[in-house]
Amino acid sequence: MAQVTCLGFPRIGRRRELKVALEKYWKGTLDAAALHEVARNLRQAHWQLQRATGADSIPVNDFSLYDTMLDTAWLFGAVPERYQQIAAADPLAGYFASARGYHADGHDLHALEMTKWFDTNYHYIVPELRRGQIFALSGDKPIAEFLEAKALGLAARPVLPGPVTFLLLAKCVDGSNRFDLLDGLVGAYADLLGKLHDAGAEWVQLDEPCLALDLDDATRAAYRRAYAALAQARGPRRLLATYFGPLDDNLATAAALPVDGLHVDLVRAPDQLDAVLDALPAERVLSLGVVDGRNVWRSDLDTALAFARRAAKRRGGDQLWLAPSCSLLHVPYDAADEDALQPDIRGWLAFARQKLEELRVLADALAGDTAARAAIAAARAALAQRRSSRLAVNRAVRQRIDAVTPEMSRRHSTYPERHRQQVAALHLPLLPTTTIGSFPQTHAVRQARAAHRSGKLGDAEYRKFLEAETGRAVREQEQLGLDVLVHGEFERNDMVEYFGEQLDGFTFTRHGWVQSYGSRCVKPPIIYGDVARPHAMTVDWLRYAQSLTDKPMKGMLTGPVTILKWSFVRDDQPLAATCRQLALALRDEVCDLEAAGIRIIQIDEPAFREALPLRRSERKAYLAWAVACFRLAVSGVRDATQIHTHMCYSEFGDIIEAVAAMDADVISMETSRSRMELLDAFAQFHYPNEIGPGVYDIHSPRVPEVAEMTDLLQRARKVLQPQQIWVNPDCGLKTRDWPEVKAALGRMVEAARAMRAEVAGAA
Repeated sequence: MAQVTCLGFPRIGRRRELKVALEKYWKGTLDAAALHEVARNLRQAHWQLQRATGADSIPVNDFSLYDTMLDTAWLFGAVPERYQQIAAADPLAGYFASARGYHADGHDLHALEMTKWFDTNYHYIVPELRRGQIFALSGDKPIAEFLEAKALGLAARPVLPGPVTFLLLAKCVDGSNRFDLLDGLVGAYADLLGKLHDAGAEWVQLDEPCLALDLDDATRAAYRRAYAALAQARGPRRLLATYFGPLDDNLATAAALPVDGLHVDLVRAPDQLDAVLDALPAERVLSLGVVDGRNVWRSDLDTALAFARRAAKRRGGDQLWLAPSCSLLHVPYDAADEDALQPDIRGWLAFARQKLEELRVLADALAGDTAARAAIAAARAALAQRRSSRLAVNRAVRQRIDAVTPEMSRRHSTYPERHRQQVAALHLPLLPTTTIGSFPQTHAVRQARAAHRSGKLGDAEYRKFLEAETGRAVREQEQLGLDVLVHGEFERNDMVEYFGEQLDGFTFTRHGWVQSYGSRCVKPPIIYGDVARPHAMTVDWLRYAQSLTDKPMKGMLTGPVTILKWSFVRDDQPLAATCRQLALALRDEVCDLEAAGIRIIQIDEPAFREALPLRRSERKAYLAWAVACFRLAVSGVRDATQIHTHMCYSEFGDIIEAVAAMDADVISMETSRSRMELLDAFAQFHYPNEIGPGVYDIHSPRVPEVAEMTDLLQRARKVLQPQQIWVNPDCGLKTRDWPEVKAALGRMVEAARAMRAEVAGAA
């Protein structure tokens, strides 16, 4: 009989208990023992839920206090020396120092770099390696969590990033060859596998999602070398887990590796099943990812069951596992909590719990269970109801899309002419200073929002409160000496949710949180239908903020690709079609902001690179429609109106031409954690427009010194002309506190002034 399993489960808790505990610990109001108690309770609750929904095998070590890649680096002793003194005194403090930075007790430490996990909105911490790196088992987290689950009577399977994926996603800071470190790393893995075997583990899951990427011969050789060595070590049976795309030209390599089972993603790559069945040796377990681990819609159980039957016919049920396509980290906890949703839409949804229930139904149906057949019939009826629902279609939107012309995606003039007009209109100094948009969402702001939502604070009182916060933000920016101001976004709950709440075609959950990084959680909107803007969304607040100052006020919008990517998007039409609808809605907002007197408008696209397909063969088509959608959103304004965009945690080398094609007047980006390395792509391409390379890391509580920011600006000057450079943080400031924000921005303004003087002196 086919087994039901899961590659990983959401770790933040049903009500974000992990987030709450982490932030209390960081503030010093919760000690380490209490934090570990919260973590243990969450792990065990998640394991018990999986068993209750019918899972035969439970993943362990998928839980983390911050990030699994970071956990793995610490597990094998790959910890940069700068954190070791803190870790020697307090291992947990050292761990969080590497994730968040550390500025206390005479230490001033940067955090490790952070970037997107493949094409998801989850961020992982990038391990930092160097030539001669020594790997040795330095902890027992996977063993301890396996024994914890075993004591509860659970069939547990430890989960780890595979050794090759770990190396491919890490960074060799001295430019050395990462594969020179492979043998040492595999030795540490072998040591761990032996200890897991001694503890009684029957299976271990090694995640190798990099097998879904374009790989060269050297990387494929590294896979063969690593797994040949692991095959010689004592250890549990090994499940090699791939996901996020097809194996394609890596299938022969994956199928030939000496492992005991292979997981494949049939949601992203349904066409690969027959090839996998042909290539995988008969004695291997085959795990089929037949339920979408990244979106919230109910599964087409008829299609999933057909996949399972094809595989079972070829291999037999005993060699077959049924699983989500990838870890359920990327979806919310339980759709049953969403009792405020419109009933029709609620019936279309499946969160982590429901996805495991779907897998149990599939396994039971495969075994001929009558009740399972009834459940599949109910799922079929729900899908049919969704397909025929009038909620999803807006004929006016579709007619407007049909009327879009190529001219609507082009600015009136080229950048040099626009730049000339913008210089004359804005009167900004060299190296102008600004921020990315948001200011601290303090406890008072969150409390007022909650009181307003619950009806305890009336509309007029809430408006007065928000006006006061906006006025404070404007005054603080003027006192700091910033050149281009923002209104602070105090009325906004989230950079996507805020806009979705004002657009047709969206719905919202109360508890649908997912982890973005560390304690940062987001509650993505759900796009179920055609998108339209029934009214202006930001104009009133920007007009008010501009009335408070003579300095230019920057309008802030979230771009079409990012709204698309950071929502749970409908799966009944192409992504490009939904993105064009979003672009038209945002175009109306951009034009209304300009009409209200706003001369600088920023349309953030931090997900632009994140949405890039993992395979090069699919990228040209994506970039074509993504660039077209951005340009459709912004090209309705006059030349003198300056268009900004923001991108964070992106590798630009493979999309630099597309970034240039977006034709934003100014692009800002994260560069502080990489020490301006991300600007290398712009140097080689000779990007013509203006760039704001982030000069300090807002994801860390540390406040950098003026000299540090000046050094980063000097690095930027080696790549860019002074006339191209803007000075800004690397992201929005909503998660920070006012004292550190004011200190950091004050030093940033000072660094900009120092650089202006240096440029003037050189001239």
